[in-house]
Amino acid sequence: MATLSEVRRSAMALPGVEEGELHPPSGAIAWRVRGKLVVWERPLRKADFEALGDAAPDGVILGARVPDESVKFALAKTEPDVFFTTPHFDGYATVLVKLDAIDADRLDEVVELSWRQVAPKKLVAELDRGLE
Repeated sequence: MATLSEVRRSAMALPGVEEGELHPPSGAIAWRVRGKLVVWERPLRKADFEALGDAAPDGVILGARVPDESVKFALAKTEPDVFFTTPHFDGYATVLVKLDAIDADRLDEVVELSWRQVAPKKLVAELDRGLE
């Protein structure tokens, strides 16, 4: 079970990431690199509840970038207890993550994958050099 504090730790460990509010005055937290969303707190909206019905999860939801929609759908299919999507994200390479269902190691993987989708090549190279 992950928390927003663990998301913060994971995101802020990556080069160039800054924390801020998603859409003031929403209060939702977002982590960006060079102004581009990496991961963000994504409370479910009325339309999400209507689309998901009884399958709508409780708890904190995180939005995360993925390479493309096929990855989003594969994650939602193979790990439905952790990942899902809503019609709002149709056509977008974004997956939703149930924080209360993901462990810290998997969260780190998701945050880094998301960061790699939007980070400048220079920052990706910087991280990769540090991992060698």
